Amino acid sequence: MSENEERPQGQQHEDGTPWENAVEREHQDDKPSQRARERDEKRLENFEEKQEHAEAVNEKELPSRAAAVHERLRIDGDKELERDAMALLWSAIAAGISMSASMMARGLLHAHLPESNVGFLVESMGYTLGFLIVILARQQLFTENTVTAVLPFMSHPTLNSLGRLLRLWGVVLVGNVFGAGLAAFTFLHLPMFSPEVSDAFVRIGEKVMENDPMSMFAKSIVAGWLIATMVWVLPAADQAKSWIILIMTYAVAIGEFPHIIVGASEILYLVFAGKLPWIDFFLHFGLPTLAGNIIGGTFIFALISHAQIRNDMDLQRHGRRGAWMFKHGPGGKRK
Repeated sequence: MSENEERPQGQQHEDGTPWENAVEREHQDDKPSQRARERDEKRLENFEEKQEHAEAVNEKELPSRAAAVHERLRIDGDKELERDAMALLWSAIAAGISMSASMMARGLLHAHLPESNVGFLVESMGYTLGFLIVILARQQLFTENTVTAVLPFMSHPTLNSLGRLLRLWGVVLVGNVFGAGLAAFTFLHLPMFSPEVSDAFVRIGEKVMENDPMSMFAKSIVAGWLIATMVWVLPAADQAKSWIILIMTYAVAIGEFPHIIVGASEILYLVFAGKLPWIDFFLHFGLPTLAGNIIGGTFIFALISHAQIRNDMDLQRHGRRGAWMFKHGPGGKRK
């Protein structure tokens, strides 16, 4: 038996080098905190399991599957309406910067692909990057989070609800455009990209501006509708959320349907480069695109989606127990 093995463990620590003793003490100090972390993780897992079970039970008590999706989105929208204005603004600025990743990825692909139909289809994959970042990171994006905020207003159309909705829209829109503009200004004035990529950014923006204001407005309706459809589908997507975002936003890209925030980074790049006046940014692109996105995403999709469960809501007012808790008789029939 070696000399070290014959010694008690405590004596081994004392006879060890200062470095070994320090490492051993740190390891011993970490054991209680490690056990605490394990307990917290276990509690979190149990809490998440209870939440999932509660959601499953609640969905069974709702009038329909559509009502279940509507209620989940309405609750999410209500939470967004309650958020602090500064928190919304910073999240919106971050989303505007993140959305510039769509222009960046598309420009990089455009600069390295040939001018062809296949090149355009591959290049359009870059458009999806900003949406993937923003939606999975739960940042505030106009036409995405702002769609869910419409449902609380439609459920309770009061002046107070309208004021909360307009406050959210205004803060998120300003933050998104500011973030997109900041990214565009940075892309232009810092030596980040090759001349070929910078030229690609210009060509992408000029392609958007080939639309006249009426075409910009009409196409933007489709973009708003597709993004709102994506929002409606995501709660049921589970592990396929990334694929849903990819497919829906790719359709926006290949259809060349303008989006107010992605387009803001593309058009503001032209403005900062001196190739487009500010008046064209607002009148030719900004206002028509914003109006189209709002109509497509809010008044068409959200209104229709709300209307399909309106009858359930009317029944709820007469036979409910709680918010959506219908009383059930024998055989599962509502009383």
